[in-house]
Amino acid sequence: MIIGTVKEIKNNEFRVGLTPSSVKEYVHHGHQVLVEQNAGMNSGFSNEDYEFAGGTILKTAAEVWEKSEMIVKVKEPLQPEYGYFREGLIIYTYLHLAADEALTKALIDAKTQAIAYETIRLDDGSLPCLKPMSEVAGRLSAIQGAKYLEKPQGGSGIFISGVPGVDRAKVGIIGAGVVGENALKMLVGLGADVTILDINLNKLTYLDDIYGNRIKTLYSSNDNVERVVKASDLIISAILLPGGAKAPKLIKRAYYKDMKPGSVIVDVAIDQGGSTEVSKATYHDDPIYEVDGIIHYSVANMPGAVPKTSTTALNNTTLKYGLMIADYGLDIAIGRSNALKLGVNVYHGQCTCEGVCEAFDLPYLAL
Repeated sequence: MIIGTVKEIKNNEFRVGLTPSSVKEYVHHGHQVLVEQNAGMNSGFSNEDYEFAGGTILKTAAEVWEKSEMIVKVKEPLQPEYGYFREGLIIYTYLHLAADEALTKALIDAKTQAIAYETIRLDDGSLPCLKPMSEVAGRLSAIQGAKYLEKPQGGSGIFISGVPGVDRAKVGIIGAGVVGENALKMLVGLGADVTILDINLNKLTYLDDIYGNRIKTLYSSNDNVERVVKASDLIISAILLPGGAKAPKLIKRAYYKDMKPGSVIVDVAIDQGGSTEVSKATYHDDPIYEVDGIIHYSVANMPGAVPKTSTTALNNTTLKYGLMIADYGLDIAIGRSNALKLGVNVYHGQCTCEGVCEAFDLPYLAL
């Protein structure tokens, strides 16, 4: 198969779909790999690195798109890339279609096969290709939240850890999945006063056993969410519904009048539409906005800020499934791997992801 990777065009997205190491693996399996010139420069990979791994450098993204049978990316294609879609082309990347009706329609209309990293799911319910970026995003959420609490950044001016004789910042984490657990790890290390909420009591029991009285755990009822949001200096929304569905709007604007002025909400759920009633995606060059005195940080590609780490971590998990598609073809590959089959969101002009179908009232095709 001819595999291609291109430079990401999303604002301040510095990751790249394939590392030279991954290129070498595809070539070792007998495939040809095309790489857009300078695609990996922001992640620390030179054109020479790709050529040494056996890849072929092409000058333009258009050439890579046109000559490739499968495009391996990081982020969802943007509108200028829709023109490259065609029947039979495979796109393998993060898609988050439930938050992007225009992209969903473009893929369906072009009959492009679309596999989403975030819906590849193992039998135990875990999301192997989402996990490494969730780990990065969770840890970054703590760092960014602490930064935007600073007064020069528009925050309330409270120091995340406090100092002897002074209160620590109160932090609420909604969701104890991979993002929430990694945010918790960082915030406990920083010395914050942390409360974490989830509907999974087994997970809350586990966290309570690990951290003891250094944290508080609460069941994620509407009442508890409201109380924690109003009492906290920093809220980290780590909500994720399985199957690519839209994130629920658990953080109501009505709560804002009772929140502390200059409080910060880090909305890691923004890839799936966000978890506040005023959610909108932002970018690294303009990451925050203010509503009713509350600072919102909702960058939709948080791990893109640390591309050297993120690109390698992502390839460690996506390579396995990409090689299956390349080695066997998509139809045979999804017959061999139920996890990969769940990653298929668009197949021959039909939507095959229930969460996306529900979001846009589309007919659902079960593979």
